[in-house]
Amino acid sequence: MEQLKLFIELTRLKKPIGFMLLFWPCAWGLTLAYDFSNNLHGYFIYLLLFFLGAVFMRSAGCIVNDILDKDFDKRVLRTKNRPIASNQVSIKIALLLAGIFCLLSFLILINFNKYTVLLALGSMPLAFSYPLMKRYTYWPQLFLGITFNYGLILGWTSIKGQVDIIPILIYIGAIFWTLGYDTIYGFQDIKDDEIIGLKSTSIKFKSNPYIFLSLCFSIFLILLTSTGYLMSLSSKFFFFVFLIFIHMFYFQLFKLNINNPNSCLHIFKSNNFLGFLIYIALIIGKY
Repeated sequence: MEQLKLFIELTRLKKPIGFMLLFWPCAWGLTLAYDFSNNLHGYFIYLLLFFLGAVFMRSAGCIVNDILDKDFDKRVLRTKNRPIASNQVSIKIALLLAGIFCLLSFLILINFNKYTVLLALGSMPLAFSYPLMKRYTYWPQLFLGITFNYGLILGWTSIKGQVDIIPILIYIGAIFWTLGYDTIYGFQDIKDDEIIGLKSTSIKFKSNPYIFLSLCFSIFLILLTSTGYLMSLSSKFFFFVFLIFIHMFYFQLFKLNINNPNSCLHIFKSNNFLGFLIYIALIIGKY
């Protein structure tokens, strides 16, 4: 049981917010591209494959992140008890587990068309270099956004077999969404990060965070609305966009207290519901 507990802690499986935020963009891209007048069986098979892929890749990413950040995690209150940082799991075992999850991810990936497989493999350097970014740039959240939302493109190409302007638009918007919510998440560790010399958008914009976050969310909403227009989605989609606007600017920004770690974590987690809301908006908008 102790080993199982360490495994769950290492892969963050008890914190589904991580793999859900990776999964929702995949579901958006798939939903936008799929022709719902066809057999829905294929849609749900693809949805399941993307979900499993998100869980496996998130698990591998967490392990690699903890290996690279071992010495930093020891000096941050929130992360000092992570299995690798606290020497409860060796680097060798951690690398073995990361390799197994990458293999499982690859077995999921080969179920898609060749174009999607090649695009996905091309994103691997981004996925595993992200943890290093906070050492060199104040924009690690931007790299996270580029990486975490890549599944949106893959969801589209898994059906269409090509990249078009529509998934690119909403992909760019989703990058700003991630830039916003991960900046909120970063405020939890801002004091420790400043002491040990790590960088983030949370630190860069700590003097005017609400302006920066408002800009990020506004760009996302504009590009989400533009996507709906270009896809000729129904008026029901735009009603949901209004609800998404209320959620982002009232339930997130208005209620955010950047000096309260619990507030930051709660609002960060609420983006799982937001991802689901966007997913429902896209489905309903196609009818």
